[in-house]
Parts: sequence; structure tokens; C-alpha cells
Amino acid sequence: MNSSLIIDLPTLPEEGQAFSGELDGSIFDLSENDATSAGPLEYDLWAQRFESELLLTGTVSAPFTFICVVTLRPFLKTIYLESAAIAVEITKSSQMDVTDALREEILLEFPVNPRCDEGDNPEPCEIDSRYLAVDKAADNDLSPPPRNENDDRWSALNDLPGLKDQP
Repeated sequence: MNSSLIIDLPTLPEEGQAFSGELDGSIFDLSENDATSAGPLEYDLWAQRFESELLLTGTVSAPFTFICVVTLRPFLKTIYLESAAIAVEITKSSQMDVTDALREEILLEFPVNPRCDEGDNPEPCEIDSRYLAVDKAADNDLSPPPRNENDDRWSALNDLPGLKDQP
């Protein structure tokens, strides 16, 4: 499996050329608290040069594991771009690495609030009623969140001038 998609401009025919394959999911390089790659980025693209731009059209997809914002459970969702159109400015080099352009196109399609009912295998997306504390009696089986008695992060605000309660 490749880690980049390189297009050799001098050998690219004027009418364009088809490219298909897979790129390693590690190209996404996501932060620890973000979604995680669950497989390779698959592409089936047509590349054609137009003066100072390289136009890539076709399909691009990649699976990810997201955390549902409602249930806080992980779920699988494939980002699939059926008719992607990606323009990349041609630099002076004879070879173009278009991996970052494909990566960015997929990342732009990430859901803002991922929900498990929108995944590849939709699941019921309902919050556990035990955690809805509004208008509920306190006789539930949930323990209060732990508090750190030595946490003085907010005490520094008391030392700032002009922030004390005024009479």
C-alpha cells in the first residue's frame, strides 16, 4: 500500500490519465482526541492538466472510527466522495504529490457532530435516560462526579484587580 500519490507531469497524456489505488490510512495523522482512521484511503481518479492546474475528478473514500456525541460510543463511518473535483496548482517540479489534496478533501467532509445513527451500520442514537438529571429525583444510582479538593486553577482570578465583587 502506498503512502503517497505521485503524478509524473511529463508523462501525463494531454487528454488525461486514470489513477486508482489505495493510500495508507496513516496519511491522515489525526490528533488523539479526534476520529481515527479505520482503513486505507481508496481513490479512482482521472487526472488532467489545464495550464497551471492539475484537475483530479472521480471518487475518493476512507473509513473512520468516530465517537458519537450523544451516546459516547465509537462507530464506523466511511467518508465517500462520489464526484470529487480537486484542483492542485502545478509547481515547477515535474512530479506532483497530490496526497495532501486528497487528505484535505476527505477531512473537509468530517461530520461536525458525529452521530452513531449516521454510521455505516446505524445504531439507535439515544442518550441514557439515567443521565438526564432535569426534574428527576436524586434517588438514582449515579454517584456524583469526583472533585479534586486541591484544584486551585480558578483561585488565580481572585488576585486580578477589578474582578472582585463590588457592593
